[in-house]
Amino acid sequence: MELDQLLQQCRPQLTRVLSRFRVPPQDAEDLLQETFVILISRWDSVRCPEAWLVGTLRNRCIIYWRRQRARIDEAMDSALLEVLAQPEPPPQEKAELRRDLAAAVGRLPRRQRCLLSLRFAYGCTSQETGERLGYGAGSVRKMTQRCLSRLTADLSAAGFSSRAR
Repeated sequence: MELDQLLQQCRPQLTRVLSRFRVPPQDAEDLLQETFVILISRWDSVRCPEAWLVGTLRNRCIIYWRRQRARIDEAMDSALLEVLAQPEPPPQEKAELRRDLAAAVGRLPRRQRCLLSLRFAYGCTSQETGERLGYGAGSVRKMTQRCLSRLTADLSAAGFSSRAR
């Protein structure tokens, strides 16, 4: 049996395997090529090329997603390690930063202070904050961003850098 004929015969099954595993099209072609290279290298020992091709593609898809998860885990691990590796500021510096942040928050209008308190001090969701203040959840998100932008601008004007913690 020729490879073209084999591919035409197995195309629906191969397409189902790739769609079941939700492999992106750009990677699906690579997996198919890898599978065919392996088939060619083992052609003499393969009894039923159709079943072997479908099974091997399924295994290649499983390996593909394991590698993808490993890449994500490695990226998360390195990002987390970078954050953890940053030196912790001394308690006195933290106290000064909290005092300056409290002063900057104190200069905000009352409704903005309430919004920030509910969102960050009490851990309320956008929905809960909106219910308590009479806003929609979408409005709360926008207002929160505006408040944080204003605080950032105030703290920047006061000489704080984005590195300060």
